[in-house]
Amino acid sequence: MNDILKTIELARAETASELEASRILTICNACRYCEGFCAVFPAMTRRLSFDKADVHYLANLCHNCGACLHACQYAPPHEFAVNVPAAMAELRTQTYANYAWPAPLGAAYKKSGLTVALSLAIGLALFLMLTVWMSGALFSAGLNANFYAIFPHNLLAVMFGSVFGFAVLAMVMGAKKFWRDVAANDSPAGASIAEAATNALTLKYLDGNNNSADAAGCTNGDDQPTQWRRRFHHATFYGFMLCFASTSVATLYHYLLGLHAPYAKTSLPVILGTLGGIGLIIGTTGLALLQAKRHKAHGAMPLQGSNATRAMDMGFIALLFFTSLTGLTLLAWRETASMPLLLALHLGVVMALFLTLPYGKMAHGVYRSAALLKFAIERRK
Repeated sequence: MNDILKTIELARAETASELEASRILTICNACRYCEGFCAVFPAMTRRLSFDKADVHYLANLCHNCGACLHACQYAPPHEFAVNVPAAMAELRTQTYANYAWPAPLGAAYKKSGLTVALSLAIGLALFLMLTVWMSGALFSAGLNANFYAIFPHNLLAVMFGSVFGFAVLAMVMGAKKFWRDVAANDSPAGASIAEAATNALTLKYLDGNNNSADAAGCTNGDDQPTQWRRRFHHATFYGFMLCFASTSVATLYHYLLGLHAPYAKTSLPVILGTLGGIGLIIGTTGLALLQAKRHKAHGAMPLQGSNATRAMDMGFIALLFFTSLTGLTLLAWRETASMPLLLALHLGVVMALFLTLPYGKMAHGVYRSAALLKFAIERRK
């Protein structure tokens, strides 16, 4: 009786997106033509039915390469209307909101991610510009690239350390809740962690049909696969990590070695930051262009796809792009009278990026890594 009541309660809690994903996966599980395409299908075949936890796990395991859609004999306009990429994309958007911490912030970002991201960036930048203007330093000359003459080092450390700490805490809380729901009985081991990390860092499942000798990445506006989506993802991720490394090295310089900014353009922090900024501009520009060209059936087309998915994706991409653009512009003009204005603009965009990290595509990276880890554990059972 308890099992029956639990099943009824679960069914009532399912959303339309979860029910649609369960329906599609049930059909796929009977067909199994795409069994070797990516991690989703071998994970799917381990289940006879799909509850809330299952569909959210599989949705985050999906990389939306599109190979299964273009190979499927039951895809629209067939009456079965099997569209795995679109169903998984819609469900991932729900995952980000369901597991967001605090929950109201996740719901707000899901509703209008691009608007929230740009509004935060503009509002914070204007606030910092106003602060600099009131101090009389908005167009000050002769500062010799000394950012701390505008905003004291300790003030910046407290401001951005607090915001980044909040972002990390929010992502940890969301990941903990996600793991408890989808993998409560799984215990990670060293081999599973290594496999999941390798698959995540190399973007293995953006290769499309992994069992095909001619697999060449993701499909876009037609049936022709391309590796460009994978390359732009790599440029974006590793560009971000280089920028993070630049900040980390500068922190070590300041506190450990007593070397204070500004640093020469040939110094390690500046070189890492420059390379990271260039990588981010290339990666985010490429991803935005590819998203505009993707087949509308993937649920990623700006006009026909999911508004929530598009807004969340583009909000994160826009903030990464403007973070790198304002950072490189500040580097190029840091010894001019425009430096205080450019610094306020850059810091406003960076703070907006940190505040929204747990609610958009960065969260997607956390949940996808967790799903890859669960898949690696399952393969060893």
